[in-house]
Amino acid sequence: MRKSVIDVCRIWGAAGFLLAGLAAGASEAAPTPDKPETVVEAPFGAYLAGRHAQHMRDYQSAVRWFEDALRADPESPELITRTFLMDASVGRFDRAQALAESELKLDATDAMAELVLLVERVKAGDKTGAAALADALPQEGVHRFVRPLARAWTRMALGDVAGADEALQAFEKFNGFAPLKFYQLGILYDFAGDAERAADNFKQALEASGQLNWRLSDSLANFYRRHGRDDEAQALYQRFVRDNAGSELAESVLARRPAGVPPPLIGSAEDGLAEALFDLASVVNQPETLDLALLYSRCALELRPHMVLAQLLLADVLSAQNKPELSLATLAEIPQSSPYWWSARLRIAANLELLDRMDEAIDQLKEMAAEEPTRAGADMQLGDLLRGKKRFTEAVDAYDEAIRRFEAAGMPERWSLYYSRGIALERSGQWQRAEADLRHALELKPDQPLVLNYLGYSWIDRGENLQRGLQMIQKAVELRPEDGYIVDSLGWAHYRLGDYPSAVQYLEKAIELVPEDPTINDHLGDAYWQSGRPFEARYQWRRALQFGPQDDEIKPIQAKLDGGSVPTAGAARGG
Repeated sequence: MRKSVIDVCRIWGAAGFLLAGLAAGASEAAPTPDKPETVVEAPFGAYLAGRHAQHMRDYQSAVRWFEDALRADPESPELITRTFLMDASVGRFDRAQALAESELKLDATDAMAELVLLVERVKAGDKTGAAALADALPQEGVHRFVRPLARAWTRMALGDVAGADEALQAFEKFNGFAPLKFYQLGILYDFAGDAERAADNFKQALEASGQLNWRLSDSLANFYRRHGRDDEAQALYQRFVRDNAGSELAESVLARRPAGVPPPLIGSAEDGLAEALFDLASVVNQPETLDLALLYSRCALELRPHMVLAQLLLADVLSAQNKPELSLATLAEIPQSSPYWWSARLRIAANLELLDRMDEAIDQLKEMAAEEPTRAGADMQLGDLLRGKKRFTEAVDAYDEAIRRFEAAGMPERWSLYYSRGIALERSGQWQRAEADLRHALELKPDQPLVLNYLGYSWIDRGENLQRGLQMIQKAVELRPEDGYIVDSLGWAHYRLGDYPSAVQYLEKAIELVPEDPTINDHLGDAYWQSGRPFEARYQWRRALQFGPQDDEIKPIQAKLDGGSVPTAGAARGG
């Protein structure tokens, strides 16, 4: 099965930052506490509704149900715990703070309750109380990365620079956290007025990072400009553009920034803690740890409500949790005068697409493309949107314009853009152009598994370059053995070549990896049928129908169940 690229660009690159095993411990932070359930009968309906909403990640509804239940049974440990976590998750810090002390009486090691109270103490100006709460944060468990950051900035509030430095050295025991440690030390010493140590730590952060991320680039450039090193700042921005081919972040932000010496990024220790929590939220902004990213970004915004990068991150997390309406509300809080408004508008269009408000999303992207005729980002996103809706010819037009703009600007070519246009061209019946794009994508990114898979699959599906196509898909499976869609491609390639035993082998593996995909179930049914296993074939076809196939796939599957023919090797195209 062919699988398209989803290009996700984060402000803080997470590669190399995550400690192995973090995702496995994410359930500790997810709002699903495992405590004795002592809910009394009266609020039980509201409690059950709250748990269902929480399971569906509808935290806005969950908190309302839990609050209703808690009013009826205010001493319930289960309700206190769940209501507290939901209040924090939706950003209701006044209520979360009121419940945090009750939660700590139930569980003195609850790191989120300690963090919420710490944020409250920082905002209240209680420097000593905040430092004590930072010291109480756990050194183990999924929240273990918060403690060094909180201890560092609460000590900065007390004027203890040496203590703040010592606190950040705790990151030494965590694999992959060197870039974050040195970056935090850089902004810490910059805030303290020690330019020499700040520059040294910023330099080490650059050396420790792989691909340059925007936050580090912008912070260091800000430092350079405030110290009369404008050429180095400009060179750093140019490096960011080079390392992140196709990213318009630097261009769109710099175009709207006022001239002159910029103000420091951090104006207080409170700002520093907000920055630290934002950085950590960016690091854990992964599918397995979205709840952590949500909680930390909420804490950052509680400390610094108008931190636009944190607002963008929160919007991304909410979109990833399938809450586009909440993401739109967050983006609406960003002023149109912000240098990040262009980035916000791209996200607004993406959320409109999620809400199936397609005409509005398309109009917005076309308007943006017309406003900035040298930028390609809006056209790229428009192409992805149209391709996702199977409007392939229109998608090709959008990708054509994006590539034209890249070439005109002298920007490096992006393999993913040629790959995406290649898919749209192939699906719109323009095979010669499609093949050229897919080949070019491989030239730009040799051994890219998605491109290997799509081009190899297309060749086999067309009866061309059969052995080379099979080898390419085999290579893609070697590179991504747990990608069920690529494994499905290999199984279906064997099917198309008439090797039904091998087809069954790989398609069964694909089903293990993606059990509810209708196309893979359909493919396995066909392979069973050709292997003389008709009962199992019919079972898989029925499963395929249960899992919501596309409209144009339903009739062929139903026809096979009704006794129609099953495609053989080299016959009609498969998924």
